[in-house]
Amino acid sequence: MRQFFKNPSAIILIVIMAAMSILNGRFSNPGDWFFNTLLIIPGVFIGLAFHEFAHAGVASLLGDSTPKLQGRVTINPFAHIDPVGLIALVFIGFGWGKAVQINPENFSHTRRDSFFVSIAGIVMNFILAFIFTGLLKVLRDQLFLTSDMGNIAFTIVWNVILINLVLMVFNLLPVPPLDGFNIVTEIFDLRHKKIWYRIYDLGFPILMALIIFGVTGRILEPAVNTIFNFIYWVWFSVL
Repeated sequence: MRQFFKNPSAIILIVIMAAMSILNGRFSNPGDWFFNTLLIIPGVFIGLAFHEFAHAGVASLLGDSTPKLQGRVTINPFAHIDPVGLIALVFIGFGWGKAVQINPENFSHTRRDSFFVSIAGIVMNFILAFIFTGLLKVLRDQLFLTSDMGNIAFTIVWNVILINLVLMVFNLLPVPPLDGFNIVTEIFDLRHKKIWYRIYDLGFPILMALIIFGVTGRILEPAVNTIFNFIYWVWFSVL
């Protein structure tokens, strides 16, 4: 997504979002904001690093050496974190990692393999949310949760779950440059149609408009709650 940040219209939209964050009182209590940010950072690093690692790993397994040559087949977050995207996430609540570059021509089945690469990050975020919900169950039964350190650990784990679910649902939106657009592209074989290029060129402004006008929020909140309730039910009622 970094290339979209160079678009002047994208910069204007990001400035608008920054102004909205200030007006909404995001920094009204700098101490609380800083402490809460520290508790969110582990979830951001885990969610983004494993999301991009999944894309890179699947592409590599399917025959494309591009991610491996660029050092992206790793869970090291510093290989996947975009500094500008991280700063934007911290200050305006919306950010991005470094997109994994692939060469579909290296795949034996271009559409099928591109689909698997596109959905890999989303599946990884779901797996992480599922695993950390299990950890949440373990922590809930520990007496140390009554301590300050216990509450901090619980909050960090909860943030990991929440961030991974948000990344999962957000990336399912069929808007470029998100994974959902690539998934729809491969399912319906849209890459060679004129409308694909028109939508792709307008992807970032469309996405930012959806965020600014609260459309993504109205989609994310119920979807994230539904998926978490399902995972919670599995861990606390079935397993």
